[in-house]
Amino acid sequence: MLVVLLDGAPLDDADARDVWSRFSRHMDENPGDLAGFAKDEGLFAVRPEHQRGQAVLLAFTTEEAERAAPRTPKIPAPAPTPKPNGAARGGKPAPVPVKGRRP
Repeated sequence: MLVVLLDGAPLDDADARDVWSRFSRHMDENPGDLAGFAKDEGLFAVRPEHQRGQAVLLAFTTEEAERAAPRTPKIPAPAPTPKPNGAARGGKPAPVPVKGRRP
């Protein structure tokens, strides 16, 4: 999964893929030219990072936005996955009835 945070807000998946595609093409043609890519995109600055096993491109529209951002803005954590049989409520899973036996 490729992530783009624009002034700290995540872009949707399709837009993020498009930005990453342009970023990769630009970097292949102009190694290390982050400022050139930002300028071409109408941005103040960009910087790639790796967070939680994912590629993240931080993009800023203004100097103020870049200054206001934490040095390493974090991508939003995924929503927790519900656990089966009520375990998410902190209790034990419900007993499974067995034919011929009482719980």
